[in-house]
Amino acid sequence: MTLHIVCPHCHATNRVPNERLTSGPNCGACHRALFTASPVEITEAHFSRHIDNNDIAVLVDFWAPWCGPCRMMAPAFANAAITLEPHMRLLKVNTEDAQTLAAHYQIRSIPTLVLFRGGREIARQSGALGEQDIVRWARTYLSPANG
Repeated sequence: MTLHIVCPHCHATNRVPNERLTSGPNCGACHRALFTASPVEITEAHFSRHIDNNDIAVLVDFWAPWCGPCRMMAPAFANAAITLEPHMRLLKVNTEDAQTLAAHYQIRSIPTLVLFRGGREIARQSGALGEQDIVRWARTYLSPANG
């Protein structure tokens, strides 16, 4: 089986055989690593490409620079990327810079985590979480019992 993976650097969509997902694949366009074990800061311009074109789940942290709980959770979210990649892409969306996106997804409080799969939202969690809680929460919604 081949998966579509969006490059975190140039945003090109790559085809990666499932068995090569964990072997450090590089982007065919920019030749940089498709997985960096860190969240990708994303703009409104590239958001839908990552949500719609990735065959892996995408976990988004909607945050703002002035938000204390967001700043507290940032290291935990970064560490969760180490554990969850390459089976999940982690994105960060600054709601101050992406106000239209935040309004579209009805982000009412921050930080808010939103989990997408197949271009659709499948779960959401508001409030700061620790690293293990982020990992556990995300994996719960990706279990076979949850489709």
